[in-house]
Amino acid sequence: MQKPFMQRIHLTALIAAAGTVPAGALAAGSPVATLSQLLTDSGITESGYVAASYYHSSGYNTDHQFDTSHDTFQLDQAGLQLAYQPKSGFGAVVDVIAGEDAKIVNAAESASASSSSAFDILQGYAQYVTGPLTIQAGKFTTLAGAEVIAPTGNTNFSRSFLFYAEPMTHTGLRATYAITDTMSVIVGINNGWNYTKVDYGSKTGEFGIALNPDKYFSLTAQAYLGKDPVDLASRTFFDTVATFNATSTLSFVVSYDWGRQDASAVTAGGDWDGVAAYANYQLSSQWRVSVRGEYFDDRNGFITGTAQKLKEGTITFGYDPVSDFELRLEGRYDTSNAPGFVKAVSPAATVLTENQTEIAMQGVFRF
Repeated sequence: MQKPFMQRIHLTALIAAAGTVPAGALAAGSPVATLSQLLTDSGITESGYVAASYYHSSGYNTDHQFDTSHDTFQLDQAGLQLAYQPKSGFGAVVDVIAGEDAKIVNAAESASASSSSAFDILQGYAQYVTGPLTIQAGKFTTLAGAEVIAPTGNTNFSRSFLFYAEPMTHTGLRATYAITDTMSVIVGINNGWNYTKVDYGSKTGEFGIALNPDKYFSLTAQAYLGKDPVDLASRTFFDTVATFNATSTLSFVVSYDWGRQDASAVTAGGDWDGVAAYANYQLSSQWRVSVRGEYFDDRNGFITGTAQKLKEGTITFGYDPVSDFELRLEGRYDTSNAPGFVKAVSPAATVLTENQTEIAMQGVFRF
């Protein structure tokens, strides 16, 4: 899932770099070192984005991860990452987001739907690199899935049903070993799905492999196994993502998920699986189109609360008038074999239906 980035902050180096600016540089007519220059001189990288949207749904976008309202303008995310990533030695990453999406990430991390903080430390970890081995400790985004939390890493505005059923972040330890230039293995142990802190319960094991034999094809496979500390039940999850770059302008992605949670005194448990396929085509230097089709079987209703088979089709057009900005226009149709979507019939009344539609416009600025 192209997650997470291994970068680092080094404030000592920043201060040292600042101390090297000669006093004469502050004189009139003399060049003054910018913050960007100081960061670069210190080996620190910085990047960020702001994403805002308007979307309208026939309902309340049931089983969507972030676009969960009916008819609204929304600040999706404002993100900033500062990082320092040496080829060897110690390092760290701080990756923060704010906005409506951060509220949902916070709720998942605290296992509380009532969480309302619009700020989240999406990633914050120390790392150590020695030869082909990288060790990370702290909080980082998941390995699972073809889509990511940051909108800049996706080709669609909305996330898939698979994304809704996947973990988003993990807090713990992760080790990545590059066996060759084209093959890496990942192992780790963490608190489970999203939780930043737990007081009891067993930990979750993380296992992954990434293959990138050439520029045309890549494959990742990852598994999470452990007891959920809130549901007090064993959970097993497997995910794989294959990417095929047919040409410089045409690519295809297929993602498959399978998961199961045992029954306990807290939950009835259940199992689920699904597949999502993407086709991305660069129409011109400024226009692109991305199509997604998906099937998701929540046979016991563990993920969505309703035993159902879900399907969706999404088409997204992207327009880049300049290199740092993209305008996205999207249409989406969801359908189910059971009435599981919440539809608004008035500000105070809702009904359950077997389909829902959405139109959306999103602007994403990168810096």
